[in-house]
Amino acid sequence: MATYVADNVSIDPRAQIDDDVEIGPFCVIGPHARIGRGTRLENNVTLMGRVTIGQFNHIYPGVVIGGEPQDISYAGGDTQVIIGDHNIIRECVTINRGSEKEDGITAIGDHNFLMACCHVAHDCKLGSHIIMTNAALLGGHVHVHDHATLSGGVAVHHYATIGSYSFVAGLSAVRHDVPPYMLVEGYPARPRCINVVALKRNNFPSHVIDSLAEAHRLLYRAKVGLDHARDILRSNGHLCPQVNYLLSFVQEQHEGKHGRGRERRRAA
Repeated sequence: MATYVADNVSIDPRAQIDDDVEIGPFCVIGPHARIGRGTRLENNVTLMGRVTIGQFNHIYPGVVIGGEPQDISYAGGDTQVIIGDHNIIRECVTINRGSEKEDGITAIGDHNFLMACCHVAHDCKLGSHIIMTNAALLGGHVHVHDHATLSGGVAVHHYATIGSYSFVAGLSAVRHDVPPYMLVEGYPARPRCINVVALKRNNFPSHVIDSLAEAHRLLYRAKVGLDHARDILRSNGHLCPQVNYLLSFVQEQHEGKHGRGRERRRAA
């Protein structure tokens, strides 16, 4: 199928656009943009700077991808945004390209759903199968792991990490890392229980769900401490790979600053 480009579109001749791409009216495509096969841009989409978009993405009106990082230390370096395949990016989402403080890349994986008015700041790294509900905001250098869900109006502090299969309730302030498999809520957000809905939907075995629930109880209700919790979980046969991953995540979180494991690397 041939590429379709509407009238009143501004596309720099140096942009690279694959076959079977649809570009709606009033889009602006800069010279360093690359758009993969089957991707559809509705009207008024803007691609700025060095932007690579994979295949079969659907990008809605008012989206701006590749704007300069909103970081006063940015000195005009050749940074970029890389987006994978099969993502849905709804109205007025903004995705800024990387700064010069890490690898210069803001990256988004595959099969993600970013709802209207979300913001992905410079140097963020998003995995796959992530849902960001309306007006969820990521500060710079945030990492979001696979299958995480952020509800509406969530604000995430820079350098925080959101673990896999976690759920952040609406209007929460995420100042600390969010452990995998947990449901967090509040100001600031704290683990309240395991994200049992996501675990069941993704076919986690019942014994794994029970083990994660016991780990949550020991860590966040009984507050026995990480090492003691590990010993109890081992003695009761709950130390499955998912629990080990949770404990490793919490260990790294404790080794960082302000409840954010990646803060310990910030000086480097």
